[in-house]
Order: sequence, then structure tokens, then C-alpha cells
Amino acid sequence: MTDMTDSPTPASAGAPEPDRPFEPIGDQVRALKRAIEAIVLVAHDPVPADLLAQLLEQPTTLIDTWCDEIAESYAAAGNGFEFVRVAGGLRYQTAADVTPYVERFLLHDQRARLSGAALETLAIVAYKQPISRAQVGAIRGVDPDGVLRTLQARGYIDEVARDDGPGQAILFGTTATFLEKLGLESLDDLPAIAEFIPGADVVELLEHGLRVTPEIDVAPTAVHAAVQSDPAVELPSDDVS
Repeated sequence: MTDMTDSPTPASAGAPEPDRPFEPIGDQVRALKRAIEAIVLVAHDPVPADLLAQLLEQPTTLIDTWCDEIAESYAAAGNGFEFVRVAGGLRYQTAADVTPYVERFLLHDQRARLSGAALETLAIVAYKQPISRAQVGAIRGVDPDGVLRTLQARGYIDEVARDDGPGQAILFGTTATFLEKLGLESLDDLPAIAEFIPGADVVELLEHGLRVTPEIDVAPTAVHAAVQSDPAVELPSDDVS
């Protein structure tokens, strides 16, 4: 008689396989990388990875991986431009080692340069934000109204909040344009302010150089002139015995 015992079957037999996300390979990956390059090339501002993921209908993790591979390929080729993450997005920028040539090319455009007062004010806002106009003025010692308007017109700072105190003063902070111009991904990448503070030895030397010395060195000719005019004046003796 035939054994009618059912043979064991895997528990997964007949069960539908879970849906797996489509993952491009080969030419498809190359085509999507080219699309990333084209989008970033024509973009005015850094393009966030999540926006690229939406446009290409791909997971953000894959976009991040492909962007890293694009950046590595440019670095390996030694091109004069780089593919970098700045201000929360991706953009092209010139390579650091060709900066002198780029600066020489742009040297004629003086309108884009900020004055020393503007740079000083921008640094204060960057490190102390959110900060009010009065607080900036207290630090600089001058009225910063005109400089703040210039920085705001350039897009480097903007109104970010209102103070809770009396008058509800406008508080300023830096913008994404500020990060882009400095090549920073976030404010956390700003150098520590302690790096710009001189050490105790330097401060001591500065204080010594600025200190007024009470002793007055009198020129020998002046001493002799005083003796000749007044015989009662006695010269100091060199004898210390």
C-alpha cells in the first residue's frame, strides 16, 4: 500500500515574497548619476539629497551613496572643481588648490567685496546669533544699522526671531547663503572662536607694550644744559660705594 503520509514542506512554500524595492544596476545607475550631476549643475543653490531622491524616485540612502561616489571620482581625476556637501545640499565648487587663480580672475569685481566693518559685523552675528541690533552695536561700539542693512541685502543675514523682552527687538541670524559662501554645511563647522583669542603670553606682551612708563630718560645734552644754566644742579654720581 502506498504511504499517504504528506512529506514536510517548508513553511514559506506558497507564501508570497515580500515586495523588494527596485534597485538600479549597471547602465541605470550611470544614467541616474548623470541626472544628479545635471540637476546640481543648473541649480542656483545647493540641492538637498532628499530633493534629488524625490526627483529621481530613488531612496535617499542610494542618492547619498551615489553622491559620495561622484565626489570621489572627481577627486581621483584631479579636476579643477569638486562635488561637495554645503549648507545641507550638494553643489559644484572650485578646487581649493586653484583658489589663487580664481581670485585673480574675480579681482576686478570689487562690488562683491565686503568692508572690514561688514566682515566684523557678520562675524558677530555668526557667533552670537540670534542677536539684536543693539547688542551688535554694544559689541562694536558704533551704530551697526547701515552695515546690517547691507548684509541683509546681500542675503548673508536675515531676521530670524523677536526678543521676548520689552520692545520685542528684531533678532538677526545667518542664512543658507552665508553657509554657501563660506563652504560650510552647518554652523557647527564654524571654527571655534577660541582659536582667534590670543594666549595669555601675547596679552601680557601687549599690555606691557601699551603701559606708560613713569621713568623719563633725559638726554645728556639736556642735563648739561641745565647745569650750565643753574650751577646749583648736581649731576648724579656713578659711585655706588
